[in-house]
Amino acid sequence: MLSNVDDETGEPTGDLSGHAPRKTIPQAPPLQAASEVQRRADFSYIRYAQCWEDAEILLEALDIRPGDTCLAIASAGDNALAMLTQDPARVIALDLSPAQLACLELRVAAYRELEYEELLVLIGSRPGRNRPELYQRCRSQLSPDVCYFWDTHPAEIERGIGHAGKFERYFDLFRRRVLPLVHSRRQVMRLLEGGPPEQCERFYRREWDTWRWRLMFRIFFSRLVMGRMGRDPSFFKYVDGDVASRILDRTRYALTQLDPAENPYLQWILTGQHLTALPVALQPEHFDTIRANLHRLEWHCCSVEEYLKRVPHASISRFNLSDIFEYLSLPNYYHLLHRLAQVGKPGGRLVYWNMLAPRSRPEGMADQLRPLTELAEALHRQDKAFFYSAFVVEEIC
Repeated sequence: MLSNVDDETGEPTGDLSGHAPRKTIPQAPPLQAASEVQRRADFSYIRYAQCWEDAEILLEALDIRPGDTCLAIASAGDNALAMLTQDPARVIALDLSPAQLACLELRVAAYRELEYEELLVLIGSRPGRNRPELYQRCRSQLSPDVCYFWDTHPAEIERGIGHAGKFERYFDLFRRRVLPLVHSRRQVMRLLEGGPPEQCERFYRREWDTWRWRLMFRIFFSRLVMGRMGRDPSFFKYVDGDVASRILDRTRYALTQLDPAENPYLQWILTGQHLTALPVALQPEHFDTIRANLHRLEWHCCSVEEYLKRVPHASISRFNLSDIFEYLSLPNYYHLLHRLAQVGKPGGRLVYWNMLAPRSRPEGMADQLRPLTELAEALHRQDKAFFYSAFVVEEIC
């Protein structure tokens, strides 16, 4: 196992700092153990080498208080680490993929062993030629399975671990092979200079929004191409409508209404590194805080459904659920949402994104969850990870 849990009991065995194992979690009412998406998708490789959800709006939506117990979808680990900046008592990161947890574990080791600028080089946010040496310094902090995983991926280490996922390779192909057919390097850098909305809108209209751009976008970000080269095709099972047009609308908004000079996600897509902006977990003012709070982070290789089987009622305050509901049928989504509301503390919050499939609390759960619609919509307008069609914040009653 790549997670710090006992293989037989499934209980935490302590964190990487050698803390004592936690007490056994009491059993909760029965819940299906296997996630629907777990039966349909392959989780043996890195899908996402970075978290492509904006941690700034996530943290504002979660409103983590000191001492809170939080649950997060691990992905590559960035946003679970960002949650440590808010002084929670515990952050529980879950993922179905051992490869994703290998990304998180290497990040934890890097925060422990490297200096701040070295961390940015290992990720790939900054250029550098010494990534193999930086990895070797982190290696003593890794479990044997994670050592083996990264030892057998030297090219990903050499390039920067933030490039190691299928989704990042998709953007890499877009950046190197497709975008140059439409826009020059000079135009890309001019776009990333940013500025006030009226200036960005004028540049987009006059220089960026050409017929070549629109045609290329509709092809490269179509359901077919994204399914084969970016996301797993099964992730589109519950998506209706024109995928590319919906993403194009959100991209236009990000390029004109949100300053590109302050957008780390856009900068990575277009240049392969972070130029003038960084995600929360990589911002310099948070490095020491995250490093000091690493002992509060634990991770488990299992589905949310499986983990919730052993969680008592009203025990978790904050839930960072990424966009996992998008991959579930409505009945399975409602079933999981009901259980999350049960294990959540009153006044706690669920936060998640919709990319293409609409998911939000049904009226039948009005006595369990209260939508914070005004807050969610305001934060969605600030979302720098601009692919998502909706941002959902729900308060536990």
